[in-house]
Amino acid sequence: MKNLKVIFMGTPLFAVPVLKKLVENTQVVLVVTQPDKLVGRKQNITKSPVKVEAERNNIPVFQPTKIRNDYEFILKTEADIIITCAYGQIIPESILEYPQCGCINVHASLLPKYRGGAPIHWCLINGEEKTGITIMYMDKEMDTGDIISQREYSIKKTDNVGTLHEILADMGASLLIETLPSIINKTNKRLKQNNDEASYAFNIKREDELLDFSLSGKEIINKIRGLNPWPLAYFKLDNLEIKVLEASFKTETVKEVGVIEKISKKSLGISCRDGIIYLEKIKPFGKKIMNIGDYLNGQREELQNKRVNR
Repeated sequence: MKNLKVIFMGTPLFAVPVLKKLVENTQVVLVVTQPDKLVGRKQNITKSPVKVEAERNNIPVFQPTKIRNDYEFILKTEADIIITCAYGQIIPESILEYPQCGCINVHASLLPKYRGGAPIHWCLINGEEKTGITIMYMDKEMDTGDIISQREYSIKKTDNVGTLHEILADMGASLLIETLPSIINKTNKRLKQNNDEASYAFNIKREDELLDFSLSGKEIINKIRGLNPWPLAYFKLDNLEIKVLEASFKTETVKEVGVIEKISKKSLGISCRDGIIYLEKIKPFGKKIMNIGDYLNGQREELQNKRVNR
């Protein structure tokens, strides 16, 4: 495969292992990624992780603001195949029809479940027991192309977005390299997706991050896991946000949901529909991440029986 000329399109850290594997096994002639962004209070110009990796390997980089209007440079680049992974823009048909071996996508779910930009977050939030990687042909719709290969992963109770991100990124890179020879030789399988089984994982919105203590303990814990370490779930106490990184749940009889019912030197429990959510690691507004015991020092009595999100 070393002579295979590849255009790679990707942006976030998740896509970097795929690019690394392609550099090791093929000839990457161009990397397409999102434009540099202004980040933080100082508005520092920040390159995408994929761009950083491309420059480290002396690969030309193309960064169109809107690829649907600016793609001629790609069509002038000699390539056998285009491979995408979490690029972040809808790719026009002119590009999809260009390479002789097709346009291939590495997606972090078992399609047709969780089409869209945040499959890792939503599979955890929704309490799925398994997820995985899909290698697929791209078409003009979002994640609807024919499936070439898939690999499953059984989700552990200890998994969060961070751990699953790393596992699936490496899995996607490995599965792609294993699948590529059959794509090149045109011996690969092509399985049409069943649209009746499709579900969607749209990008996380601000309102998705707020914890709702009227839900069950399992649902709340799943949301905390599904937003850790980014963007983090939160609730409000005295109108200030407290972000939650880790918590546990215990089934107990409660009088009212959304109330701090249990509190001790190293424990703070908020009532939910079927028990108590015990906070373990949090990030109070304007402060660093801390264990709940450190947060409670000197203020236990004033927190007792307070309502949250009011």
